[in-house]
Amino acid sequence: MLKKLILVTGMLIMAGTTAAMADATIPQKDEKGTKDNKLLPRYEGSLLLSAKQQAYAELTVPLSPLERNDKTDSDNNNVYAPKQSKTLEGPLTRLVYLEPEGRSPLEILRNYQEVVKAAGGETLFECKDEACGGSSTRAAYGGGGDQSLTMQFVREKDIAEPDFSNGKCALTSGITDQHYFSGRLPVDGGDAYLAIQTFTISDGGNYCNAFNGRTIALVNVVEPKGREQKMVVVKADDMAKSIDASGKIALYGIFFDTDKADLKPESDPTLQEIATLLKSKPNLKVIVVGHTDNQGGFDHNVDLSKRRAASVQAALTKRFQVDAARLKSAGVGMVAPAASNESEDGRAKNRRVEIVNMN
Repeated sequence: MLKKLILVTGMLIMAGTTAAMADATIPQKDEKGTKDNKLLPRYEGSLLLSAKQQAYAELTVPLSPLERNDKTDSDNNNVYAPKQSKTLEGPLTRLVYLEPEGRSPLEILRNYQEVVKAAGGETLFECKDEACGGSSTRAAYGGGGDQSLTMQFVREKDIAEPDFSNGKCALTSGITDQHYFSGRLPVDGGDAYLAIQTFTISDGGNYCNAFNGRTIALVNVVEPKGREQKMVVVKADDMAKSIDASGKIALYGIFFDTDKADLKPESDPTLQEIATLLKSKPNLKVIVVGHTDNQGGFDHNVDLSKRRAASVQAALTKRFQVDAARLKSAGVGMVAPAASNESEDGRAKNRRVEIVNMN
């Protein structure tokens, strides 16, 4: 009898806890603390369920259908990725809208495309349903299946809202009638890039069913803006002290475009300091070592880091008159992180060039 009483009491407590959690409801106003991106208006009558703004982050925008490769992710999903894409860095906004009742995913998408076209921009790629690749019936939730298009932009572990909240329900329910486009939007300072996915909630389950049959818009905006140059140019004397003490120096004043190996002009002050260092220490020989974060495949990152290190070596010999016999280059990709890759700040510290004493 006592065991039955304890069991019933426990079940009542669990039921009470579940009931206390906020199930999805049709909102009457935007979620507190959310706001639109200044570059892109919302569809009239829509409401913001979730918003995430990052001052500087990276987003890969699909420019072709997702295709399966031979990998699985940490949730045992089959990995899908586009053969053509554009990886961008800058201020990143992710917005999730609940659209007015009776509005279809296609109608919402076409309105966004019209805004882009009217501003002098263009649609770079669009698709719908299964033609987008991957699973067309799931958003950012679940494991043991095929990755979805939504998972290219947000994973369940990245969603900050609590379980069964409006924001989380909109991104983790079953979906149908999926539409997507990526676009370029000219703005002051360059081009912004958009990745906009619209779909209908088909199955919200017990706690998210308030959204069944309603259209959701997932809007991603990457704005053009240079990274804040908080990593100051390291002077030759300080390079020498670090190399004498630890055998190496990590440099953050050498710049490349995303996924490129061509040196940017703002790298010249740091290259000049390396040349000055070698001139002041005529017996010093060094290895230029390229490092990346963990974004992208292992082999790709190793190759990219090798090409970047070789670019630095070539610039030092050809433009800064450093004896080629005093330089070697190598790339190690992501294998020697200086910080955790779980945050953008950590990934920024991992994208570096090191000068290593090889005497």
